[in-house]
Amino acid sequence: MLETWLRAVKDRRKGERLDAPSGPVAIVDIGSNSVRLVAYQALTRALTPIFNEKAMCGLGKGVVTTGRLPEDGVDKALNALRRYRALCETMGVGDIEAIATAAVRDAKNGPAFLDAARGAIRRDISLLSGKREAELSALGVISAVHQPDGVVGDLGGGSLELIDVGKDSLGKGVTLPLGGLALMDASRRSMREATRIARKAIADAKPLDHLKGRTFYAVGGTWRSLAKLHMRQRNYPLGVMHHYRIQTNEAADFAELVERIDSAALEDIDVVSAARRPLLAYGAIVLDEIIRRAKPREIVISAAGVREGLLYERLPPAERRIDPLLSATRELEATFARAPGYGDDLVNWTDAFMASGEIDETDEERRLRHAACLLSDIAWRAHPEYRAERAINIVTQGTFVSIDHPGRAFLSLAIVFRHEGPEGAEGLALLRSLLTTRLFMRARILGAIMRVAYLLSASMPGVLPRTRLRFANRVVMLTLPADYADLASERVLNRLKALGRLLGADAQIEIAPGTIAAANR
Repeated sequence: MLETWLRAVKDRRKGERLDAPSGPVAIVDIGSNSVRLVAYQALTRALTPIFNEKAMCGLGKGVVTTGRLPEDGVDKALNALRRYRALCETMGVGDIEAIATAAVRDAKNGPAFLDAARGAIRRDISLLSGKREAELSALGVISAVHQPDGVVGDLGGGSLELIDVGKDSLGKGVTLPLGGLALMDASRRSMREATRIARKAIADAKPLDHLKGRTFYAVGGTWRSLAKLHMRQRNYPLGVMHHYRIQTNEAADFAELVERIDSAALEDIDVVSAARRPLLAYGAIVLDEIIRRAKPREIVISAAGVREGLLYERLPPAERRIDPLLSATRELEATFARAPGYGDDLVNWTDAFMASGEIDETDEERRLRHAACLLSDIAWRAHPEYRAERAINIVTQGTFVSIDHPGRAFLSLAIVFRHEGPEGAEGLALLRSLLTTRLFMRARILGAIMRVAYLLSASMPGVLPRTRLRFANRVVMLTLPADYADLASERVLNRLKALGRLLGADAQIEIAPGTIAAANR
């Protein structure tokens, strides 16, 4: 029966995702501050990094004042590129794209460096214009944030790119000479002068005209470092940088603090690499001026930018439309679940339950429920005492995109409740604090449903489709076919009662065509 069901699941997924290329892909990004190699398992909608390394070369240091890439930076970059070429050969990566950005674009010796760099990496290198860099940054955000709406700001060492984004549409991008290294050089390390330069440049930036009340998506290593520092000072419960959200007033206050205080005096400064610390104040100045000028609703950190945008652009339109969260959770189910295909059963089973009752659900809540169903059995190999902990680690530390931090907390707690029961969140107060009361209750209800489903199916596909769980007239009713009557145990009923208590309802089990096997009145 299992083989038949798996074939059916495969058929149902046709058109839902395309076959992935057979080999890994890599991006070599020659930036103004760092030169980075990121290799991915395959070119898919949900990218999985398999190797990530950066070399802090400082190619943009002094370009504003001297007009040239520094010799020591060039040497470091070429050494890094030779190493990256060797690493790609070791990993069997044949699909490599190399790009260069602001420092190489602006330097007089940029063309000579590019020739040497091509020889080092043994690949062609695309020199991106500022407009092209802005577009790719926006595509990166579109690839990794669910239905973004706002302005993307990509702050590098040499420049700041700004571009409006709305779901999957792009505005006209601009590039400003406000990268950390460029601003440091142009201001001659004067914070007052750096503020004046940033304020003047940002005042004329058209993409910021319509940012008020929307989201500013911050891309780039300096802003990620600021966010990491902010996280540590808040004792934040998650360490994942992508989609870290800061309310505007708090971001402005924090930026002002970083501008005023020497970086060495900042608490928890050790979480930021020494190479990034000198640029923190300049990144804070630029962020503060954007907030003053445009008054966004919130700041959201995006770990995805130009590199991810470059790969997203290569995907066929049909694959771009795939939800990367559900794609990633489906891959995890295929890797970790005891029987792939069960998650789809649970998705459909809970769909029917939600449709039968009086529980309203937003589109976002529905996609989170679907993701939780696909992840429901990923921790089964762990010892029973540690399954909930194992699931939390996978979910909170996973390389998911297209999900915010409350979404991660919801997935984690739903699976905790699936293993530990509706009262199983003891000791998880910090994770709980990320959720609204509504989402917390949804996680408890979903966890209770999963507990019933597990006892019926042992997490095997093909069972749940022959049963029905519904909620109507203040009764939670589980209907089993006659040949499944022996599954109607007291333990199943007790879990059904636990679900009923969360909904303020009675619980019943009936054997088709209508005989009630057990009830809680």
